[in-house]
Amino acid sequence: MGEGQPDTLVRPEKQADDRLGPGRLVLVVGPSGAGKDSILRIAEAELAGNPRFVFPKRLVTRPPSLDENNVGLGEEDFVTLAETGSFALHWRAHGHGYGLPLSVNVAILAGATVVCNVSRTIIETARARYADVAVVEITAAPGVLAARLAARRRTSDGPLAMRLDRASAFADLRADVTIDNGGRLEDAATHFMAFLTGH
Repeated sequence: MGEGQPDTLVRPEKQADDRLGPGRLVLVVGPSGAGKDSILRIAEAELAGNPRFVFPKRLVTRPPSLDENNVGLGEEDFVTLAETGSFALHWRAHGHGYGLPLSVNVAILAGATVVCNVSRTIIETARARYADVAVVEITAAPGVLAARLAARRRTSDGPLAMRLDRASAFADLRADVTIDNGGRLEDAATHFMAFLTGH
């Protein structure tokens, strides 16, 4: 397994309540090209050194890229970790496996706010597993998404048309806040920071 993965083997104590708390889990979702990771990088930099906020790296079955804050791992390792309960949450998307380390649960139990980029398909599982879940949708107009995806040139996620079709599935998402990142990145990041910190 790749560097940084021992955190996935940390197992927090089970609390009496079926849902983990008292910390808050902030799920950042949105279509490919919406700029989720760009906003998360700004927020993580601004909150660096603040123990109240945790930004765990995802484990993904593809090599890391400059666009994402991921740790790469092999398919066999992903399957083993998933089958042994060594992820806080895991899912499949774009033909790849994604997982969040169990250090997420440790931070939640310690009362921290944990901020993660996830698939919308995992939202209901997270709501059933954690006591305090907030969903932040990052979005942009279809033309903006198309231009960004074309510029990214990452073929591992499938054809451009298919990725744009997936964006329409966010129409019925029940988010706590929706942030339009079709304009200045700094404006969207400011909106996101205000939501995270409550001011």
